[in-house]
Amino acid sequence: MTATIALVDDDRNILTSVSIALQTEGFVTRVYSDGETALKALTDNPPDLAIFDIKMPRMDGLELLRRLREKSQIPVIFLTSKDDELDEALGLAMGADDYIAKPFSQRLLIARIRAILRRTELAQSPGTETEAEAAGPLARGRLSMDPARHRTLWGGEPVTLTVTEFMILETLAQRPGIVKTRNQLMDAAYQDDIYVDDRTIDSHIKRLRRKFRQVDPAFDAIETLYGAGYRFSEE
Repeated sequence: MTATIALVDDDRNILTSVSIALQTEGFVTRVYSDGETALKALTDNPPDLAIFDIKMPRMDGLELLRRLREKSQIPVIFLTSKDDELDEALGLAMGADDYIAKPFSQRLLIARIRAILRRTELAQSPGTETEAEAAGPLARGRLSMDPARHRTLWGGEPVTLTVTEFMILETLAQRPGIVKTRNQLMDAAYQDDIYVDDRTIDSHIKRLRRKFRQVDPAFDAIETLYGAGYRFSEE
């Protein structure tokens, strides 16, 4: 069945351009210009996935997510400016599934939507075992990852990761000590033939390290091998 995507943003240019791009890919879209209007519609007639801007008048994206999570667990992607790391962290802690920084590639947004919808569909399929469940949790030293629940622990403490960050870390942790090139990490994190440059992977690695060091200031399990790539050390 065709997935329905709700867009909530006070920027009409973004609403129009993203809606057209999604419709071209076969999605059904609903658009809302403010959080208050969107909240009732999202709870009365839930879409398959929602995309929220964080900075909106009347009701911002964080408040919209908080109130939505009281009634619904539909997947949510946040649109945020590059410098809104605090908002990003709050949003993920409150139950957002991913975030994409503005300005963003519409192809990248569509790839993230498809990845989250695939994960949600597999998790909700009765009587079937997902690939993540078949693989089981991943334990490497102090790191524990549960792909089926998209949950990450470091020394027993939760670390909130986006879908992209989770995929990158899982790829590294699956084979400790083995160097993964940036291209290999791109292939793991970005599907549907999406091109990203080396700096994008480097930025994700930087964010991963920052998040783990908030839990453990001595975290150094992700090593950089200059000119080669990255590797995970479980020592």
